[in-house]
Amino acid sequence: MLAAGALSGCAGSGREEAVKSSSDALLSGAVRSGDVPGVVAALTTPGETIYQSAYGVRVLGQPAAMSMDTVMWIASMTKPVVGVAAMQLVEQGKIGLDDPAARIIPELGTFKVLDGWEADGKPRLRDPKAPITLRNLLTHSAGFTYDIWNPDMARFHKVMNVPRTSSGRNVALRLPLSFDPGTRWEYGINIDWAGKMIEQVSGMRLGQYIQKNIADPLGMASTAFRITPDMRARLAKVHARGDDGKLTVTAFEVPQDPEFESGGAGLYSTADDYQRFMRMILNRGRGNGNQIVTPQTVDLMSRNSMGNLRVRVLPTQNAALSRDAEFFPGQAKTWGLSFMINEERAPTGRSPGSLAWAGLANSYFWIDPTRNIAGVIMMQILPFVDAKALALFTAYEKGVYAAMA
Repeated sequence: MLAAGALSGCAGSGREEAVKSSSDALLSGAVRSGDVPGVVAALTTPGETIYQSAYGVRVLGQPAAMSMDTVMWIASMTKPVVGVAAMQLVEQGKIGLDDPAARIIPELGTFKVLDGWEADGKPRLRDPKAPITLRNLLTHSAGFTYDIWNPDMARFHKVMNVPRTSSGRNVALRLPLSFDPGTRWEYGINIDWAGKMIEQVSGMRLGQYIQKNIADPLGMASTAFRITPDMRARLAKVHARGDDGKLTVTAFEVPQDPEFESGGAGLYSTADDYQRFMRMILNRGRGNGNQIVTPQTVDLMSRNSMGNLRVRVLPTQNAALSRDAEFFPGQAKTWGLSFMINEERAPTGRSPGSLAWAGLANSYFWIDPTRNIAGVIMMQILPFVDAKALALFTAYEKGVYAAMA
């Protein structure tokens, strides 16, 4: 089933019509060919949505059509939202960006570094050489990693019988560090811990804090950890692509009564809601008539915050959940306070200094402050960086820049 593309509030612009024409053809073609069951995409400036389209269905084999208000698991696109929440508390002087995080959560001062394996197969641990800070957590340089991409952490989970973070259990966060804080970039459970810092300082559950201080002020009415009945009526299911290339519907859902709400991957949202968040960043902290963070905080979040460290490839340890993952191989990429930053012009046309990241079920966004545009494309397919889903995102972004040239 195809849904008509819609161009919002921008009639008459040749560039905007070119974006609509190329993007509609691309997205509808991907659904028609069976590459994806459904997809939603949008493009915004600081002032308005200039393109939005929804094609296909929410659940393969069912008639409900994708739409701009279709609710999807945004996985790691949760992280920048939580990053903004943490920086609100930094602005208020309640968290020090470079203070030891153990001042707020003492447990963060107890973690050891995984330093190899004993002869009996048990992990060998040592003390870290530096304390973990909020900056480390927001830049993925604290030492925490994900078992999906780190072989030692995958082995640790198996040997020590530790559940994955998707379980929603607190024990899933009690993992050793893979390296000393501040010495390397590697993607991990860091922002789950940043979320716990927010809870400790605010005295609120993470979802409550985000709703009060980010979602409600921005008008993000369908963004939450818990799926309300209204959201469930618009929910798209996560699909999985098998080795034979065929898509099947999965039963995956973030735990709805977890011990902790995952600041790293727990939110559900819509493309329309996420546009509001991106537009706030383009407007240097202001959205929907509310100042969410100061312009200076957005500037700080938008700069490299990990010095000489660089983003590296994530080699898969679980092909059902992710392929090897790296955006723009061969190009230098740094990390701001919860965003990836490309240091060079990307092959898609994305300007140097743009902000971006993605979610495990193949949702992607980028924010280009130089060109004053931000784009999002959302699917619900595993594994991450699935070849067809990634190709669709790449072609969509490339088409946007070509149309606006």
